[in-house]
Amino acid sequence: MRLHHPLHSRTCWIFDMDGTLTESRHDFPAISRALGLPENEPIIEALDRIPAAAAERCYSQLAEIELDIARQATPQPGAQDLLRDLRDQGKRIGILTRNTKEIAHTTLKACDLADFFHPDDILGRTCCEPKPKPDGILKLLSAWSAAPTDAVMVGDHQFDLLAGRNASAIAVYLDPLGAFPWQAYADYSVQSLAHLRQLNLPQPNLL
Repeated sequence: MRLHHPLHSRTCWIFDMDGTLTESRHDFPAISRALGLPENEPIIEALDRIPAAAAERCYSQLAEIELDIARQATPQPGAQDLLRDLRDQGKRIGILTRNTKEIAHTTLKACDLADFFHPDDILGRTCCEPKPKPDGILKLLSAWSAAPTDAVMVGDHQFDLLAGRNASAIAVYLDPLGAFPWQAYADYSVQSLAHLRQLNLPQPNLL
């Protein structure tokens, strides 16, 4: 684990969406099978390896699958309370997803979370290089006139944590099951957003 400042001192919070602010509903191996892609390879990376015409057809099919999932999305327990705290503290909050920006809006609306985010602060895979590249984090921080030392990246997947690390931000790992297979890439590991909300509170000085 790296040395880092307390979470409550960080003023810019960036969230993955699916499985982080929303409950996980994506069966990625099943989606890969439906698209005719290898089950053991991330979908975006697999699409990058096939001919452009085939990839275009797959992306169109993928969008239909993602839209169906987005319309059924439910919020992760504690999401509204955490986002409300951050907003009341005057912190900047954004979304960085490997989904599309349009699907992100649909998902957040279904979860009654859309009002917490300015539309410009929601980035998808067509807005920047997808995670684990740090481009989306850095793009948001540039728009906010902030530095990586101001930032927290919260997610449930290795790509989220690596994006945070690659941007020199704090990486927070949410795993409701408590298994934490990618804990080596995280600065903080939590089983719930309620726990993360507590970590964001100023800690008493015991000295």
